[in-house]
Amino acid sequence: MTKSFKHKFDIRSSAPGKMKSIGGYLELQLSNESEYYPALLRLNTGRNALEYILKTKAYTLIYLPYFTCEVIMEPVRKLGIQYQFYTINEQMEPVLDFELGPNDCLLYTNYFGLKQETTIALRKRFANLIVDNSQGFFSEPVAATDTFYSCRKFFGVPDGAYLQVSGPARLKLERDVSVDRFSHLIRSIDLGIENGYSDYLANNNVLSGNPIRKMSVLTQSILSGVAYKACKYRRNANFMYLHDFLVNHNDYVFDASSVNGPMVYPFSHPSTSLREKLLEKRIYTATYWPNVFSWTTKKMYEYYLASHLIPLPIDHRYTHLDMKRIINVLKNHL
Repeated sequence: MTKSFKHKFDIRSSAPGKMKSIGGYLELQLSNESEYYPALLRLNTGRNALEYILKTKAYTLIYLPYFTCEVIMEPVRKLGIQYQFYTINEQMEPVLDFELGPNDCLLYTNYFGLKQETTIALRKRFANLIVDNSQGFFSEPVAATDTFYSCRKFFGVPDGAYLQVSGPARLKLERDVSVDRFSHLIRSIDLGIENGYSDYLANNNVLSGNPIRKMSVLTQSILSGVAYKACKYRRNANFMYLHDFLVNHNDYVFDASSVNGPMVYPFSHPSTSLREKLLEKRIYTATYWPNVFSWTTKKMYEYYLASHLIPLPIDHRYTHLDMKRIINVLKNHL
């Protein structure tokens, strides 16, 4: 893990233009320990971290995987950068039938946090590599490689991103404010995850089109209190619990010998009814990604993945009992 340190100041005192208050009512108390990536730049969203890279490096063409989230297109279109899509193989590695020019870059997604070795290999081949670690929070950035992380994919925050960017160029930024983006997180505690879902979707829309800003004080405060070691341990344990049962049923073959806090367990199966069976038992799984259906054809591997891959939840909220519940639903239909 990147070397951490104890904050020697109160994050709250860094609110712009304000002297730290004394007295008044008691506010929400958050742990003030250390972040997982204290040495990286703190920004408000992952898509804006990509925009930061594209701005400071002045790339004119970016190669993007077909199999990625559509929000990646937001900074590309905003900056008017040319783009081309590339395909991935069944190991979710790029099919490299092209060469990069000096002003071109290649974006690669560390899928599910399982493709760290691929990012290392790609960096040896391409200097202009950008690693999307939105699904690999615990995957360390490769040295001198532009890399970004999306915090809300792993922890209970509404926004926040970390960025490693090579080179000296830096943007001068204002600090973001997150206070109006927490309703789905708070509502889920009192009323359940289903009750907060509409607010969650609304927050996704709010994050669209925002300018690049520094991470908010509130988000940084929450991230400074996360028990990262315990979170990673639980993700690894849950992942392997599912893998022991599902490995022989999984169309997606991967090396599970060195999992490192992955985002989900990627389960691919010919059946298209499994997601619905899980939903009936209040087990919610996303589709990675609906936009892929319009970007690809039915003959492409990415289209198959978007149709058949089920990202099973394994995060730190859950125990082996929860994983057993998932298995019990699946085993009746495999």
